[in-house]
Amino acid sequence: MDLTLSSAAARRLLAASEPQGGIAGWAAGLVETFGGPGAGAAIALENLFPPLPSEVILPLTGFAASQGVLSIASALFWTTLGSVVGAVVLYGVGAVFGRERMHAWWAKLPLVKASDLVRTEEWFARHGTKAVLLGRMVPVFRSLISVPAGVERMPLPVFVALTATGSLVWNTVLVMTGYWLGDQWDVVGTYVGVVSKVVLALAAVALIGYIVLRVRGRGREKP
Repeated sequence: MDLTLSSAAARRLLAASEPQGGIAGWAAGLVETFGGPGAGAAIALENLFPPLPSEVILPLTGFAASQGVLSIASALFWTTLGSVVGAVVLYGVGAVFGRERMHAWWAKLPLVKASDLVRTEEWFARHGTKAVLLGRMVPVFRSLISVPAGVERMPLPVFVALTATGSLVWNTVLVMTGYWLGDQWDVVGTYVGVVSKVVLALAAVALIGYIVLRVRGRGREKP
């Protein structure tokens, strides 16, 4: 599938990516050399290393499709397959780590209680399917959600189906946006980057709030 590219299309792709440098140039090189499988490999690595931004890789793949480097069908197939492969690896990490090790590690952390983890597990048991499906469409958490799914041993076929569905939606939006924007595909990264920062900021606020409540709670317990 799209293993060979026209040299003219490849040159246009790299020329458009050179000003971005770094990750954009790396992703462009993968797509130039391997077509759809290259885009899939980039997204698999993005799942394993969240600092690699899908908001750069996916619109760039869409732009490559608009230049005839690969087809839209190939772009969506390979990037979704890459998402599933990366997610299954992280699921495996969670499964190997296991529930008992998680509880042992949790018990060593300050300001937390065993009951907090139990409640989290109960929440995941009730809402895990929605968390995995929708989490695939949230920057940052789209990678992290695979680990607790593995720890809680969500049935692998269910996990794969939810991951593939959520990833296909996310990949389609960003790939098609890059396709329609053409050589302005990098605009997508700007807006999704803002969303990612908002998500991280909200997570940080929630963590700080949690710590403050725990410290106050312990202060009340001591007297």
